[in-house]
Amino acid sequence: MKLNLFKSLPVALAGLFIGTAASAQEPVTSTTPFRTWSIGVNAGVLSPVSPLGGQNDYSNWKSSLGYGLYIKKQITPYFSLRLDGVRGKLKGDNTEPFNSGVVNPSPFRSFETDLNYSASLNAVVNMFNFSAFKQQNNIQLYGSVGGGVTNYQVTTVNNAGASVESEKVDKLVIPVGLGAKFKVSDGINIDLGWTINFVDADNLDGFSRGSNDKYNYAHAGLEFALGKGQQLAFHSPVAVSYDEAVKAKQAADALKGDLDAQKAENAKLRSEMSDLLKDSDNDGVADKLDKCPDTPAGTVVDGSGCPLVAPKPQVTIITEEDRKVVSEAIKNLEFDLGKATIRSKSYASLNRVAGLLVQKNFSLKLAGHTDNTGSKELNLRLSKERAESVKAYLVSQGANASRIEATGYGMGQPIATNKTAAGRQQNRRVEFTLY
Repeated sequence: MKLNLFKSLPVALAGLFIGTAASAQEPVTSTTPFRTWSIGVNAGVLSPVSPLGGQNDYSNWKSSLGYGLYIKKQITPYFSLRLDGVRGKLKGDNTEPFNSGVVNPSPFRSFETDLNYSASLNAVVNMFNFSAFKQQNNIQLYGSVGGGVTNYQVTTVNNAGASVESEKVDKLVIPVGLGAKFKVSDGINIDLGWTINFVDADNLDGFSRGSNDKYNYAHAGLEFALGKGQQLAFHSPVAVSYDEAVKAKQAADALKGDLDAQKAENAKLRSEMSDLLKDSDNDGVADKLDKCPDTPAGTVVDGSGCPLVAPKPQVTIITEEDRKVVSEAIKNLEFDLGKATIRSKSYASLNRVAGLLVQKNFSLKLAGHTDNTGSKELNLRLSKERAESVKAYLVSQGANASRIEATGYGMGQPIATNKTAAGRQQNRRVEFTLY
């Protein structure tokens, strides 16, 4: 028996690493689309044997053509679900003894199994990307395991030369595999794979010897990623975080440099204007502008250095009716999905809030919140934009803009669980606080 297939697979994998081509990458942002669905076609070699050892029912196994296709859904950069289908033939005979020299005492001379189909659902784990610090990689190693059904029909030839054809049977199969992918472009990958299929039966080759049968499928094929954008399977979140950290540090270094330069300039100006800035009574107003010199320490002064008479504080009284107006506005406030555009059904209650602000000269704090769907940066921006949108509308209805504060908190202050649709609905809100 020749093991050319097993000898050539490591060479192919090594060649795949060595042949990696550097490709330009577009930086990933919070709005970057990813390709998560893909289809693949492949062809390769089927053989009724396992390199992991175990009992072989025929002393001389043969390699036959196999072919397959699959549909895959990439759920995260590291995990996907793949629906596989494989067809082909399995062959073997006893024309030669085992490698140990022992002649197989089988009552059969040879067999041929028509693998009508093998359909399985597999969990695929990306075990390794070529570089954790590249946002999009070109090479990837993966492992897979799953379960499914195989349908086959066996034709055996006994030692007298008579052939017998069995009925078609369906049996459970557990495929366990390894593979490597090489990204040719954003939409096409070369896929090399090797799967050992464990069959829940001892008649895959027509000869039952007390242990379940298994077969190999080593293949090469093409995978086509559907949609637009980069492939999620080759995406590295670690690289995105690293790039963002580098950019943040560069921005901080630039700001620090500007701040240091400004401090030096300010020190120079202070030394040149020491006479102009002299303040003998330490009231914060330079002597040359101080109309009330020698003000007692601790006295609050105005811009001319004279004591400032504080106005009597105004007492703001918020009634239950006022709170009801605000509560109705919160209840009726709706935005277009994923946007900061206020829907028209919210205008009436917002108009009443604007009238309340104008009539009683209240101040209002608007706090925008979101659920945890999407990235932290996107949610923070959306919550801020929605709060600002409400402020802009109230100002358009006559409210004093200086008395309205709009802040976005993103997903950081949930009031309910984000694990349910109802909880996420409660967390998507804009809170109104009168004061």
